[in-house]
Amino acid sequence: MGDIIVGSEALSSGVLTRYALQTSYRKLHRNVYVPRDFSLDARSRARAAWLWSGRTATLAGYSAAAMLGSRWLPDDAPAELARVRHPSPAGIRIHTGVIADDEICRVGGMDCTTPARTAYDLGRRLPVETGVIRLDALLNATKTDVAEVMSVAERYRGARGIRRLRTTLDLVDPGAESPQETRLRLVLVRAGLPRPVTQIPVLDERGRVRRRIDMGWPDRMVGAEYDGAHHWQDPAAHASDIDRLEFLAASGWTIIRVSHEHLRYRTPAVIARVRDALKCAEATVVRANS
Repeated sequence: MGDIIVGSEALSSGVLTRYALQTSYRKLHRNVYVPRDFSLDARSRARAAWLWSGRTATLAGYSAAAMLGSRWLPDDAPAELARVRHPSPAGIRIHTGVIADDEICRVGGMDCTTPARTAYDLGRRLPVETGVIRLDALLNATKTDVAEVMSVAERYRGARGIRRLRTTLDLVDPGAESPQETRLRLVLVRAGLPRPVTQIPVLDERGRVRRRIDMGWPDRMVGAEYDGAHHWQDPAAHASDIDRLEFLAASGWTIIRVSHEHLRYRTPAVIARVRDALKCAEATVVRANS
């Protein structure tokens, strides 16, 4: 992100010659340049847009989320700014809605909508599943509670997309640590299964947290976990997984493991496996109490 420059400043300070600027950099916005081989992501797009504004705009939407530390944002999405009075160029989206002063914070020397306000803006406009994924990540990164987002929503009850936001917030869980964990949770909830608890601590015999389970039902000792490709391709990770699953099994847990293939193409089978495990666990509890 340090390679993003304001062309006129680089020339006047002598950091670059005009020839170097023209041959080694590419223009991103008016007077804003990046090296020709520079790979843009949400954070760098945010800073470039802020520089284009003359360092006066407020970052919003994806740009705010990126600066607040949220992960898994699209690299190619337009930067988003608020409190800008002039038309934007391609690659920058301008927010025109009212933003209260207490809905703005300072991050990295730039004004930025607060986590709660950012979640409010994203949740109103994104499709529900995408919105849940983005808000899970944002609230996880910023340790923001759903209630804080609802508090912002209460200020703007008639705002466009408010119903979508409420639907999204009903499904959000900041405990998710990846988009695939969010997708797995949504598959299970939409199938009518009880909503799982996320990031369940499992203690050892000394009462110390030894492992955590992505999501599950502690009262039934059933967990569900998404295993990314590295779990299978990295020998060290695979060996660690074996040790981990042995510990969880010895602690009385049944773990349903779900891969990318399962989640994308075999969701009915995933749902059936979880449902069967919950039924089996419930039957065991009933027998134990009878």
